[in-house]
Amino acid sequence: ADLPTLGDTPMVVVCAGAKSILDLPATLERLETYSVPVVGYQTEVFPAFYARSSGLPVPMRADSPREVVEIARTHWAMGMPSAVLVVVPPPAEVALPDDEMEQAVSRALQEAHAQGITGQAVTPFLLSRVGELTEGRSLRANLGLLLNNARVAAQIAAAFPDVGRKVV
Repeated sequence: ADLPTLGDTPMVVVCAGAKSILDLPATLERLETYSVPVVGYQTEVFPAFYARSSGLPVPMRADSPREVVEIARTHWAMGMPSAVLVVVPPPAEVALPDDEMEQAVSRALQEAHAQGITGQAVTPFLLSRVGELTEGRSLRANLGLLLNNARVAAQIAAAFPDVGRKVV
């Protein structure tokens, strides 16, 4: 439900990319299908939530809140009804190494398959198991990236000169 909502709701969404348990190339393709521009905030690579890089390029880069506002306004001025997705890597001090995350996710996926875990039970299992495999570092990364995302989102909101009024 998240991706269709992004496709028809004009807003700026700040996140740390997508969780590496997802198919990231397919996620980016789906965002493109919904006409959701993906903007790397001070990065040229799509973050993988706990890790700073998925290795996948982002189509656009913005280095300041003002640039994000300009991209969003231009997008909406062209009649696009979709959100603008701003992806922010987690802070280096809390991010997990890319290879460690990849190994933890791969192992958790194998265990889920071996245990016959399917459907809606997969994601909670994977997140819990990745937390165990990283000895809690994924939780610390999660908290750090949430605070960082809130900071960046507040800076972007403050860069809209008409905050509190309809901007579309």
